[in-house]
Amino acid sequence: MPHINRRDSLFRIGTSLGSLAFASLLADEARAEQRSNPLAPQPGHVPAKAKNCIFLMMEGGPSHIDTFDPKPALAKLHLQEFTRSGERKSAMESGRRYFVQSPFRFGKYGESGADMAENWQHLSTVADELCFFRGCQVDSVNHPTAMYQMNCGNRFGGDPGIGAWVTYGLGSENQNLPGFVVLPEVSYPQGGAANWSNGYLPAFYQGTPLRPKGSPILNLSPPEGISAERQRLNLDLLKTLNQRHAQLHPQHRELAARLESYELAFRMQTEIPNAIHLDDESKATLDMYGIGADETDAFGRKCLLARKLVEKGVRFVQLFNGTWDSHDFIERAHGNLIRGVDQPIAALIKDLKARGLLDSTLIVWCGEFGRTPDNGVRGGVAYGRDHNPNAMTIWLAGGGCRAGHTIGATDETGMEAVEDVHPVRNFHVTLLRLLGLDDNKLTYYHAGRFKQLSQFGGKVIPELIG
Repeated sequence: MPHINRRDSLFRIGTSLGSLAFASLLADEARAEQRSNPLAPQPGHVPAKAKNCIFLMMEGGPSHIDTFDPKPALAKLHLQEFTRSGERKSAMESGRRYFVQSPFRFGKYGESGADMAENWQHLSTVADELCFFRGCQVDSVNHPTAMYQMNCGNRFGGDPGIGAWVTYGLGSENQNLPGFVVLPEVSYPQGGAANWSNGYLPAFYQGTPLRPKGSPILNLSPPEGISAERQRLNLDLLKTLNQRHAQLHPQHRELAARLESYELAFRMQTEIPNAIHLDDESKATLDMYGIGADETDAFGRKCLLARKLVEKGVRFVQLFNGTWDSHDFIERAHGNLIRGVDQPIAALIKDLKARGLLDSTLIVWCGEFGRTPDNGVRGGVAYGRDHNPNAMTIWLAGGGCRAGHTIGATDETGMEAVEDVHPVRNFHVTLLRLLGLDDNKLTYYHAGRFKQLSQFGGKVIPELIG
């Protein structure tokens, strides 16, 4: 029988039918934790095309004004100060806030006429596969809290990441690999590993980061001289001892996850090398992703690895790139960053489509917030942009999204979303729906209440669904 803590015991004292039904739900949750294979594939709540997700996280807050949301009005306002009273004046040497026009030219691409800065040379070739969303708003201008909200739904950390929720709801299609894989930079993003934590969900669902340099997972291979048979015997003995301990301490739910992690690590020794090595890829594929070229090699490898992992059945792959926090010299900073990701991302979309995987794979591109149309001034030189929680551009591809459309709009300077405006929780609810999950049903009982990714519920954004 599952262990019942003091809080749950007091709750079950209630004599109403509602309390009895609620108690039954809690017991079901506890039994779910103890199922022999918590990552076994599970049916979704609603029909959906997307089975997997590749989440491209551009840490630092990409500027929508300099990527996918052109603002011609800024050319007229360039280097004019905007005071609280609304009075505008020259700010060439004032050192105060002033409007900054984009250093990049824009064009319209594809049959959809998608707005894109002209330095997206490769992504523009797949413009009709993209669904742009300009109506999302977040609640923080602080990097760690904004990252937590975008990745976990809660600004204050400690909650499960999106990938953890998805694998909790759907399981994984490959039992020899983690269901949720993270491909970070050498330096972890703002907020650290909490961005892909399992939070209060069982530890089975936490993200597994693969190191970008050296061995992807430390200590994955057994020590020299230890055969697979010997290792299997050691694990069997350890499993027996741990199971005895678990029976004596049923309240320690994380022990089952630890046992499963040992087993998964053993299975990964065989599966991981085939999944992460690129030796079996053709030169044409490597060239398409920009692997071998200085600017695109690092992110190209991540994008190709994401395709391979999805192809192997990994449910959720999250890639980090950054930092896009361009307070200074945005032309140089964003220019370099775009060159580093443009070709690999376009290759990922084309590769998935050629393999018949784009319809079943949802791709998300976003940062934690957008940028302002103004910034400080130094010596009359237009530098960068500040953080902006009220306007940003997110785009989706594949997975049943409404490709070839732009949803929402910002005002004439890009300062605030004004059409199809939604809080980030609604965006999260929509992502889950595209993967066949209902946010109101994807819940977990913790700290006295059922919790969910959206925190307290949200609305699906139907315009983003094809």
